[in-house]
Amino acid sequence: MTSPLPDKAADTTAEQPWPVRVLSLKISDYVDRMSQLWVEGQVVQFNPRGGTAFLTLRDPDVDMSLSVSVPMNAVNAMPIPLAQGARVVLQAKPTFWTKRGTLQLEARQIRPVGIGDLLARVEILKRTLAAEGVFDAQRKRPIPFLPHRVGLITGRNSAAEKDVVENARRRWPAVAFEIREVAVQGTSAVTEVVEALRELDAIPAVDVIVIARGGGALEELLPFSNEAMIRAVAQARTPVISAIGHDVDQPLLDLVADWRASTPTDAGKKVVPDAAHERALVEAARDRIRRALARRVEAERSGLRSLVSRPVMADPVALVRARRQEVAALRVRATARMEARLHRAGDQVEHLRRQVLALSPQSTLERGYAVVQHRDGRIVMDPDDVGVGELLRVRVARGDFGVRPVSAGVDDTAAKASGPRKSRAAGDSTAGRSAAGSADGAGS
Repeated sequence: MTSPLPDKAADTTAEQPWPVRVLSLKISDYVDRMSQLWVEGQVVQFNPRGGTAFLTLRDPDVDMSLSVSVPMNAVNAMPIPLAQGARVVLQAKPTFWTKRGTLQLEARQIRPVGIGDLLARVEILKRTLAAEGVFDAQRKRPIPFLPHRVGLITGRNSAAEKDVVENARRRWPAVAFEIREVAVQGTSAVTEVVEALRELDAIPAVDVIVIARGGGALEELLPFSNEAMIRAVAQARTPVISAIGHDVDQPLLDLVADWRASTPTDAGKKVVPDAAHERALVEAARDRIRRALARRVEAERSGLRSLVSRPVMADPVALVRARRQEVAALRVRATARMEARLHRAGDQVEHLRRQVLALSPQSTLERGYAVVQHRDGRIVMDPDDVGVGELLRVRVARGDFGVRPVSAGVDDTAAKASGPRKSRAAGDSTAGRSAAGSADGAGS
């Protein structure tokens, strides 16, 4: 006997799985419990078959779609014929086809989305993005003066591509393009344009990107007001130029782009400079430089002529000659002053020399004085310091000699009897004898 199947999906195991039919029926039961709803989208495919029309409803912002079946009487009741690419809103009930495991919508009513509704939604999106600062001028990047390579996103074999490329090359023949041809209207326009934008933005050599499309009806330009495209342009690192439609058309891409061209032709003129105009500017600058240089040379030549015409230039040595005479006169004055100063200094030196000679011990000796010294070099200052027979050294003007005193000095009694005068005479006599005796001793 087989075990019963689990009631819930969470209770299934590898040993007790659900058969495909059980899962399909349970999904169908779950979908059937959903209520009717209103959904909006863009018709991608429209295929009427008998009393029923089958169409694919696609989200205009992302690559998601659902199959829809709608009675033909509901389609015929629309105020305008239903066509591929139309924006519609329909009332439908989700159903799950268990045989093939597909989900689809069974529509009861279908209505077109009016232009007024689309414009109102674009206006709401515009206010939302403006509040976020997506359109602020501070975030816009400058367009390069001369791009190395221009990225171009445009329709396949479109006139807009020719307008941009031909006008750009007419202005600057060497300009290089990196072109991406995409759908610029319809259900896949947003996806393809955003993908091409990201691809070109990732190429380092591309310095600017141009998104170009010719004019068209308002609903045909709606992809360029799509939020996904606007945010992709705002996040691009490469400057973007918008060239959508004519001057009167203004999708939101014009507001987020770094520069808005009124037409694709205007974009071709803006993306590169005019070679003829730039060449004319270079020639004008060269002419100004040439004239300025000529004026400068003429001014220098005039100044040189003025200098050459001066009297000093007629006899250039005259200025040197005058200065030479001044230098010679100054040299004579300096020599005279130096000689006078040297003469005065010589007189001062001679005067000081004579003073030194007059005050020197040698001069005193030449006047007849002598210096008596002990053997150890001490000068004899007192006769009591001299011992009998002591060898003394006597220095005179022409040399020195040794003496020995024969007595200690004059007797005190004879000195007192003779008085002061006799005492000095006796002293002289004694000194004479001492000198004589010393001389004799030295001679012996």
